[in-house]
Amino acid sequence: MIERPVQPVLGRLDANTLEEIARVICGDDHLYYRKGWEIARFLKHAGWAEVPDYDGEYRREWVLARLTERREDPTELEKVLLRLADPLEYLDEPEELPGVVAAVNAFLIHEGFRLDTPGGRPRLVACDPALAHPGQHAPAEFRAVMSEIIKERDMAGLLQHRLDEAQTCYANGAHVAAIIMLGSLLEGVLVQVIQERDRALLGSTSPDRATLDVLIKTCHQAGWIGADIERFCHELRRYRNYVHPRREIQEAHTPDRDTLNVSWQVVSAVLNDLATTQPSSG
Repeated sequence: MIERPVQPVLGRLDANTLEEIARVICGDDHLYYRKGWEIARFLKHAGWAEVPDYDGEYRREWVLARLTERREDPTELEKVLLRLADPLEYLDEPEELPGVVAAVNAFLIHEGFRLDTPGGRPRLVACDPALAHPGQHAPAEFRAVMSEIIKERDMAGLLQHRLDEAQTCYANGAHVAAIIMLGSLLEGVLVQVIQERDRALLGSTSPDRATLDVLIKTCHQAGWIGADIERFCHELRRYRNYVHPRREIQEAHTPDRDTLNVSWQVVSAVLNDLATTQPSSG
């Protein structure tokens, strides 16, 4: 018999969380705006039965009252959260969906949950509330934009996707996977930077065949990344090698969230250094 994974269970939400959900449903603060009657329709589309007609009360107070009425039934509140992340709710303005999901996750994470949309379908996943402090690890916090460092558009897009996947690993507690992904990202960025800026620095060695150790040293010697960043890059390189399980066994160390936080800072610093030393187009 195949055991199915246990789905995370939403608990009784804090009153402040309910207020934030009401804010997002209403579309306040430049989110997807809903009129009063549209809010009632939204609740019905979420799967709620016996939703009263909107009576003209202030929108946020009205929807908060409806949420509070069902506060003791987490299943009903989960339906609302999932509907907020459902692309079917934004057929007229699909570009609004990412902002809504981000707004919900900004407060829902304090409850130990976040919304995810793999394959376009929403789901609620458990996560570490420590992620509520994203300054240490979130790609959005990187000052350097990948497209500003990498000229080749397809490669810039691919590397940005690697960064996004590393964030997904972090959000789901897959620390080793996130570190390995960051190591892969680091290697891809350095290879491309050398190819675009000065391929001759590697002599007869093709950038695609150079080891990560050589790539790091080459970029430091070229003055593209600082000495302190070079040292930490080698630490990330060492952890990247945990893609080979035996290496992790040999070192008898399993990277944790703190290790991953440092790795994020290393990648951020590399991208920032590379952006700062970007050769002028002239």
